[in-house]
Amino acid sequence: MSAVDTVRRVLDTHGKLKTPAGALTEDDDLYAAGMTSHASVNVMLAVEDAFDIEFPDELLTKTTFCSIRSISSAVEGLLEAAA
Repeated sequence: MSAVDTVRRVLDTHGKLKTPAGALTEDDDLYAAGMTSHASVNVMLAVEDAFDIEFPDELLTKTTFCSIRSISSAVEGLLEAAA
């Protein structure tokens, strides 16, 4: 399963989106799609669990969690750095 697929699954479970994550493009604004700041924290924690990573403080921004692409890119960067 790709990072994007896993992020979509996490968003469907924790993002509280108005539509399924599969119906969104990778660049759609997740906050405009219904994700609240509280839900974004739950998404962050679930993504950390799904990939066995920890987001560093500098990535704990609204920008990191604003789209499927931005979350997936952050995850991929952290996984590459850990390899």
